[in-house]
Amino acid sequence: MRRTRILTAVLALAAGLLAGSPSALAANAPRATLAADTYTWHNARIDGGGFVPGIVFNRKEKNLAYARTDIGGAYRWQESTKTWTPLLDSVGWDEWGHTGVVSLASDPVAPDKVYAAVGTYTNSWDPTNGAVLRSGDRGGSWEKTDLPFKLGGNMPGRGMGERLAVDPNKDSVLYLGAPSGKGLWRSTDSGVTWSQVTNFPNVGNYVQDPTDTSGYANDNQGIVWVTFDESTGTAGSATKTIYVGVADQANAVYRSTDAGATWSRVAGQPTGYLAHKGVLDAVNGYLYIAYSDKGGPYDGGKGQLWRYATATGAWTNISPVAEADTYYGFSGLTVDRQHPGTVMATAYSSWWPDTQIFRSTDSGGTWTKAWDYTSYPNRANRYTMDVSSSPWLTFGANPSPPEQAPKLGWMTESLEIDPFNSNRMMYGTGATLYGTENLTNWDSGGQFTVKPMVQGLEETAVNDLAAPPSGGAQLLSALGDIGGFRHTDLTKVPSMMFTSPNFTTTTSLDFAEANPNTVVRVGNVDSGAHIAFSTDNGANWFAGTDPSGVSGGGTVAAAADGSRFVWSPAGAGVQYTTGFGSSWAASSGIPAGAIVESDRVDAKTFYGFKSGRFYVSSDGGATFTASAATGLPSGDSVRFKALPGTKGDVWLAGGASDGAYGLWHSTDSGAGFTKLANVDQADTIGFGKAATGASYQTLYTSAKIGGVRGIFRSTDKGATWTRINDDAHQWGWTGAAITGDPRVFGRVYVSTNGRGVVYGDSSAAGDGGSGGGGGTDPTPTGACTVTYKITNQWAGGFQADVQVMNTGSTAWNGWVLGWSFTDGQQIGQLWNADYTQSGAAVTAKNVSWNGMVAAGSSVGFGFTGSWSGVNSKPGAFKVGDQSCAVA
Repeated sequence: MRRTRILTAVLALAAGLLAGSPSALAANAPRATLAADTYTWHNARIDGGGFVPGIVFNRKEKNLAYARTDIGGAYRWQESTKTWTPLLDSVGWDEWGHTGVVSLASDPVAPDKVYAAVGTYTNSWDPTNGAVLRSGDRGGSWEKTDLPFKLGGNMPGRGMGERLAVDPNKDSVLYLGAPSGKGLWRSTDSGVTWSQVTNFPNVGNYVQDPTDTSGYANDNQGIVWVTFDESTGTAGSATKTIYVGVADQANAVYRSTDAGATWSRVAGQPTGYLAHKGVLDAVNGYLYIAYSDKGGPYDGGKGQLWRYATATGAWTNISPVAEADTYYGFSGLTVDRQHPGTVMATAYSSWWPDTQIFRSTDSGGTWTKAWDYTSYPNRANRYTMDVSSSPWLTFGANPSPPEQAPKLGWMTESLEIDPFNSNRMMYGTGATLYGTENLTNWDSGGQFTVKPMVQGLEETAVNDLAAPPSGGAQLLSALGDIGGFRHTDLTKVPSMMFTSPNFTTTTSLDFAEANPNTVVRVGNVDSGAHIAFSTDNGANWFAGTDPSGVSGGGTVAAAADGSRFVWSPAGAGVQYTTGFGSSWAASSGIPAGAIVESDRVDAKTFYGFKSGRFYVSSDGGATFTASAATGLPSGDSVRFKALPGTKGDVWLAGGASDGAYGLWHSTDSGAGFTKLANVDQADTIGFGKAATGASYQTLYTSAKIGGVRGIFRSTDKGATWTRINDDAHQWGWTGAAITGDPRVFGRVYVSTNGRGVVYGDSSAAGDGGSGGGGGTDPTPTGACTVTYKITNQWAGGFQADVQVMNTGSTAWNGWVLGWSFTDGQQIGQLWNADYTQSGAAVTAKNVSWNGMVAAGSSVGFGFTGSWSGVNSKPGAFKVGDQSCAVA
């Protein structure tokens, strides 16, 4: 697990009082969205794969919990299925930074309300300021207030918190701790507007590395948590006593006793440490604080735990281990709300031999550990681990004691006991989210069982994708932090990531088009070879040999027949080899750092691109010649691929807004390129199985077409395009890789920067995917079928998806769907269609992008609404005057 997770989006995209503005999310986004084909979207299951810095349980409603990730959005727990539901997939391309969640708050008065403070980086890497998102339907839809400063969901110190908090007595009052010296902020209107608490005396001063000039490690970590003492208020009146944690080793804890009117440093507090967590037990009158000498989440060499008596002001050191014996900081602090004297904490920065979890049942008077040494190096564990649902969590390791595989964890900043169930605990690690449902076995001398509780939470950053035309692998992925996987079944978690060797991050992979059993991957690794080969379709691997000077993976290409490879590694120039890389020779005529790909027919032909120039080799990578092609992007934010089955057919996507940007096509091995006039911007290109009756493979791209950003498909060689995602499914930045499936028409695999590998399937997989258009007075005729599905329901609210299929023999050029609710339901927000509601009657009408619906195709839209008493599904629908069958 790479410790900082500064990932591909950063590299590719680098270059007062704010009222709530229209959201960039599904509920408020522009409606020009969906074309005639409706897609269903899923993750290729990996389950986890990244750092979970925050877990939040609602303290009023049982089984309502949320998790936040540093780059992959927020999630809500679904108790019925024991899975997580993603809540921020509707974040769009231009605001990709809002997939980083620095803090979450679930309203303790009105559980339907939830808030998220979002923003990934506080420096120039993130193009937008931070924002506070607010939802009245548990994250089903959001409204947004932009902030006048940036937030850092993937910055140092991101495991401290929570920085965002709702007053438990007067929930219209919220506080937010800001980084970068921006201070403490407050909202008094349920997060709609925010203003700085100007009399708060300390904006923080701790930075991880003052010598860093990037704005990353030298940023002031600021205000890191806010905790209310709910016993000092009454319902409807603001809580009087509020504690605030500040990133300042000499002045870490402040307090207000007059509902935020004045603030003062808490007297007698420990110094020399940062307060990662501040958790209050109002029943016994204790504020517990977990301290570390560093901001985390990966560093920290010393720590302490302290208890503050709120009535007397007495401080007590309750550290379970003497400071001299720590080599870690403390975090993961939680209190059992059913038994407030029970407290837990973690040794969050203990990487070796394992993390540690501490538990006290007497308010910190005495402690026990999750594991102890018997006689070094042997351990006795109070727990057992069952990772059968995510077997890769062993990382293929066979360590020597005292290490074990799988590990209990690392970077364990978040640990929470369910406030309604003392037996359930969840905690986040750098790779997954673990939990137990028999925690109290700890106290009776038995063992509790730790399992991944992470299904549905997908948090990998994707660098490359490949879908072979044959063999057992449906998909091969190159991932940040955990290397990558071979999926033989997209619905199941693979047993192991790529091993022998393990790369911390795989940067590029390829297979031989005519011999897909031959696969190559390259990546970053602390020591050892940066290249690996497989001769069995990616099932097993062996290391190659590095040329001199290699420092990172770069890009790699396999010859069409697998007889040779071209590699452009970091730290060395472009290299070529015959066989499996036992020796390498330098390629001539191509600059170091070029992106390399292979022709998919001619085994001797390879291609390269660097700084606006396209390069071609016809002798297996030994020599390259610069093409005469001009007008290509001048920078290196480019992806290109050669079409399988046709020699010399190359597509190139990329560019930047201040220069050439778009999609180019060559049919002569890159000697000349033609720019597609109908594509505004494009960042990826991939190929998949041709549509029925089509002679050319299907094209897929993450692009801006017709002024709209999205995932697009063309079945006619780029003449027309269909947007196949919608505003609810955008996943932030999708610019690293895309590929269609060569065996399944319509299936596309999309890279994300923190939401894993997303794949989509067409609901009309047999059609040709003709795009766009739409009439203003739709009068469709012929048969139709409607599927109305309630996808989520909670007290007073619900979310539904509606699919309308044209089961007639002629295309619709525009459509209107009508129905009536039977139980007084009211639509709140609707996307991918325009709508009106009068009483019980609802009319939904196509928007400009999804009016054309071919015979046999379908179109869809979604909405959130309110209900009371009963939420029956409508029993009848009409398209125009035509009654539809109800599926």
